[in-house]
Amino acid sequence: QVRLVESGGGLVQAGGSLRLSCAVSGDSPSNYGMGWFRQAPGKEREFVAGISVYGRHADYADSVKGRFTISRDNTKNTVYLQMNSLKPEDTAVYYCAAGNLLIISPVSHRYDYWGQGTQVTVSS
Repeated sequence: QVRLVESGGGLVQAGGSLRLSCAVSGDSPSNYGMGWFRQAPGKEREFVAGISVYGRHADYADSVKGRFTISRDNTKNTVYLQMNSLKPEDTAVYYCAAGNLLIISPVSHRYDYWGQGTQVTVSS
């Protein structure tokens, strides 16, 4: 079993920052490629960022590149998403996902396990 629990969401003003955390537990919690996705009301779930098993490679959606940073601390079995310079269009429920990935994938169905999501609201 793999369990993912997101935390760190909340309300922030435009230009502010938040750091999301994803705690990974279960069998071999550090053996997965990880991704962050988000979904706004009425919108499709979209890829935000992904990171490889050992944290040596990362990919980002163009919309967040230069503002967001994904990282992982495998000693703590935790994945992070540092979000800076937040914009109102970043408002969404953010989900952590894990998959048996050889490469980072922006495709949601490549991920097998999902957290419950955490709400991020950016006010203007």
